[in-house]
Amino acid sequence: MKWKQLRRRVAVGIPALGLVAVGVLPLSGQALAGIAPEGGGTGGSGSAGTGAAAAAAGAAGAELPYVEYEAEAGTYDGTLVEADAKRTFGHTNFGSESSGRRSVRLENTGQYVEFTSTAPTNSIVVRNSIPDAPGGGGLDATLSLYANGAFVQKLDLSSKHSWLYGTTDDPEGLTNTPQNDARRLFDESHALLEQSYPEGTTFRLQRDADDSAAFYVIDLIDLEQVAPPAEKPAACTSITEYGAVPDDGGDDTEALQSAVTADQNGEIECVWVPPGQWRQEQKILTEDLAGGQYNQVGIRDVDIRGAGMWHSQFSTLTPPHEADGINHPHEGNFGFDIDRNTRISDIAIFGSGTIRGGDGGHEGGVGLNGRFGVGTEISNVWIEHANVGVWVGRDYSNRPELWGPADGLKFSGMRIRNTYADGINFTNGTRNSEVVNSSFRTTGDDSLAVWASKYVKDPATDIGHDNRFRNNTIQLPWRANGVAIYGGYGNTVENNLISDTANYPGIMLATDHDPVPFSGETVISGNSLYRCGGAFWGEAQEFGAITLFPAGQPIPGVTIKDTDIHDSTYDGIQFKSGGGDMPNVNISNVTIEKSNNGAGILAMGGARGSANLTNVTITDSAEGDVVVEPGSQFVINGWPDAENGTPARGREG
Repeated sequence: MKWKQLRRRVAVGIPALGLVAVGVLPLSGQALAGIAPEGGGTGGSGSAGTGAAAAAAGAAGAELPYVEYEAEAGTYDGTLVEADAKRTFGHTNFGSESSGRRSVRLENTGQYVEFTSTAPTNSIVVRNSIPDAPGGGGLDATLSLYANGAFVQKLDLSSKHSWLYGTTDDPEGLTNTPQNDARRLFDESHALLEQSYPEGTTFRLQRDADDSAAFYVIDLIDLEQVAPPAEKPAACTSITEYGAVPDDGGDDTEALQSAVTADQNGEIECVWVPPGQWRQEQKILTEDLAGGQYNQVGIRDVDIRGAGMWHSQFSTLTPPHEADGINHPHEGNFGFDIDRNTRISDIAIFGSGTIRGGDGGHEGGVGLNGRFGVGTEISNVWIEHANVGVWVGRDYSNRPELWGPADGLKFSGMRIRNTYADGINFTNGTRNSEVVNSSFRTTGDDSLAVWASKYVKDPATDIGHDNRFRNNTIQLPWRANGVAIYGGYGNTVENNLISDTANYPGIMLATDHDPVPFSGETVISGNSLYRCGGAFWGEAQEFGAITLFPAGQPIPGVTIKDTDIHDSTYDGIQFKSGGGDMPNVNISNVTIEKSNNGAGILAMGGARGSANLTNVTITDSAEGDVVVEPGSQFVINGWPDAENGTPARGREG
């Protein structure tokens, strides 16, 4: 075993996370999760990276309809941006917030990023960063798109939804007012192209003389062959029959609400959202006959269908904190509040949030929220620029007479991007529910979470249990975890591809946020993690790619199996100090490769419990393969060189 002196880690007193509370492609030439080969640059060549083959072999991640291309893996004339060795976050670190921890910066006229497509495409998404306005609030600029040397169009970019400032790691303390230290530096621009381009097309993103931003940092590009708009089902009634007009800039909320109410009342069979840009400035819900201060009654017995997420798109022009007559200030002025038995498919919901907390306690709203109940299914919905993509559950105290936790809820084909907090959070007793085959990028808290909260009718029975997160692709959470489980039982994290967490683990099991205790079994299986973990809370705490944190309460019944962990910022698997036990963690068929600034497996000085290793392979760990820090009451079985309890390193738990 290799022993080295380590920097100090503080393991207790982690502040609350402030809960508000890219996968296997059907194509060759994958680059999802930023698993691109080294190289590229001026005079280089390349398109989609090839390193995702390891993930593909284990079927980790979602089956996504687009091919992702890393800017630095192509040919470029610009400056390569790279993270520092510890991938430091929060100090205007473009490299640390980039996919693969690398991107390309364009400053001069004529500079470009170029790549060759490996599949047909008629759309483009560019993850990018341009400067904020001098006084904050963002600015707009264009970037030029070329195909095979011919100009295609200008892409519209904006920094309105990026650039949060401050040195605090408490998200509510960040501000839109410019300071030296910034984070959440990237956003995305998307466009449907006027024609389809075949495989083998050479695309170029170029800063031309009339592209006005002082700089452009290009991280990655998604190319997708978008299907034509779906036809209206014969049984459905269009929102245009209630007065909605596409693409005119007028507010269509009243028409949409009228159609949904008609469906809920049994007057029509389903609601149809035709192709078009539809403006929505109020949450869709059910009239609050009780006359409460805020409407907390969701829709029920409703079926809403669109022509496709690229075609039927709702958006709000008004930041939630500036909206008049808002239904509920926390939930925002867009999206849908759902109580039960609701199906929504093939639409997009774009919010207009700019912050979570600071500058007056403003929030960015929630795309889908409510009790969700039974009979609800959401598929192929794109949510962007919300505070939270989806918040499942309401506290029992909201409206006790309407209590009904989500049971059997299913999300599939979701595309959640650029939020200020969670992607999808299962709370308030959510059970038997799942998120499958979905993608998440740049969420501002946990991309996926089960929070078995105590704000329920009966904590003895209303427990978050038997939920599954499987075959999802999670990239670049700019705060917190890829996947988190807080209490409950029978929950499974399976076959997910997780990459580039800025500061927290790829997967964390924890008992902070005072959840209902863990019981039974929690399974982490078949996942692939790349470049996960990081330092947070003043850079005093360093998190592993997979971390167990028993903050007072124990975490029993954990199985970690059939998992590969690559290029972790700190430890591969970390057992954190926290006061609770972690008994009999079973770890089998796990590969941990290249823990850059930590150990393969680490038990911190205050950790308690045990782990049993079977068929575990650890290579290229900077600070030892299996390490138990001095003072630890954690025992690791099945590793021949483990020196349990042996003083070896100068890092405290």
